[in-house]
Amino acid sequence: MVRHFTLSDAPAGPAETLANSENEPMKTSISIISYNEDSFSEDKVQSVEELAAFRDNPAVTWIHLSVNGEIAAVQQLCDLFGIDHLVLKDISNTNRRPKVTDYGDYFFLITKALRKQDKEAVIEQINLVIGKNYVLSLQQGTEDIFSPVRERIRNAKGKIRSSGPDYLAYVMIDTIVDSYFDVLEILGEKVESLENEVMVNPVPHTIKKVQSLKRKLLFIRKSVWPLREIISCLERGESSLIQPATLIYLRDVYDHTIQAIDTIETYRDMVSGLLDIYLSSINNRMNEIMKVLTIISTIFIPLSFLASLEGINLSNMPEREWPGSYPALLLLMGGIVVFMLFFFRRKRWI
Repeated sequence: MVRHFTLSDAPAGPAETLANSENEPMKTSISIISYNEDSFSEDKVQSVEELAAFRDNPAVTWIHLSVNGEIAAVQQLCDLFGIDHLVLKDISNTNRRPKVTDYGDYFFLITKALRKQDKEAVIEQINLVIGKNYVLSLQQGTEDIFSPVRERIRNAKGKIRSSGPDYLAYVMIDTIVDSYFDVLEILGEKVESLENEVMVNPVPHTIKKVQSLKRKLLFIRKSVWPLREIISCLERGESSLIQPATLIYLRDVYDHTIQAIDTIETYRDMVSGLLDIYLSSINNRMNEIMKVLTIISTIFIPLSFLASLEGINLSNMPEREWPGSYPALLLLMGGIVVFMLFFFRRKRWI
């Protein structure tokens, strides 16, 4: 299964392991591209048995499976190419951490791809098996993330048709890394929008948005971070499956991976900072409210004193016999209010 989470709301639930469902029909799509510098062929087959003719093909063969839960096809493919049963277990579980394993005759890679789908970001597990003359790619979704790679092969662009399966694997990894930046661009815009909201109009719902975005970045980091270890292992050149000419390209995609990781870490730091900004904004707003209430209370203290003084029920208060005592009291109160407002203004408290 693929993992979805919206780019604007809370992420979806945890990813599930690959399994057959009685309510949903499962189907595996199998496509084959075989090429060398002078020839090219592309086809789709209905069953894994038809792939036997390509197992010992001297040309570079790329077999791509879009797996929607039908694990039997994956097992048949592993048996056909002599792939260890541990690989099958890793393919069957989409919760696996990205990794690379050298089995001598082939490399097995677990990678995570990101792509946009409407308002959702989709994390898909893509498994690669790199052999001497073949590359097997097994994708847990139906969206063809490698369509640009197919176009390059069809049109013989670049070095891909004149290179081996290791170069094809590099191009596929590079495509996966490029998919990160489209999603990160949207998340970057989300971080800026939340930053403005936190600064201008922080509300209780804002903190939920910040926490949601923080979780999304954590999910993406867990998918992207291990990829640098995978590429670092491949570019050491310790296997004969990786040609020396391909190492420079692996270093380039390694740099792109580091750039993606740095971007994610920057966004995580910014989101963590948003929590502090939110608390500061709330405290500042509370301080402003308390300042206004304090000023109002301070103004009414002398007015309350004068009003209570005149309310004392004593017979020997001479000012009660004055004809203008009540207007004078009102003028005195008004003067006190004006003086205090002027004083507060002079002190720049208001």
